[in-house]
Amino acid sequence: MTGHILTEVSATIAPEREADLIAAYQQAVARPLPDGLLRTELLQGADGDWRIHTLWRDQASLDAMPASAEGPIAPRLFRDSGGDPHVAWFQVAGHRLVTDPQSRP
Repeated sequence: MTGHILTEVSATIAPEREADLIAAYQQAVARPLPDGLLRTELLQGADGDWRIHTLWRDQASLDAMPASAEGPIAPRLFRDSGGDPHVAWFQVAGHRLVTDPQSRP
């Protein structure tokens, strides 16, 4: 196991609010990110289905987020865009990172 934690926050966003969500996400990630946040992605699916995946260094990094001044950002972004966020988290049990697609066997 890697010790990394992946959070997934999801919500359905009305089409007329999608631009608000994208702009708010871009503003949020333009600021300094919390210690231990390794990667974050805003994902758009079909029929207004949106997700924010965030990879954390470890459980302690994730646990420190709610104690920060802003609190968890992803659920707030969805609520502010008219969504009802659902939060899940997963222990990363394994992974492989391909940094150069040309180097694949």
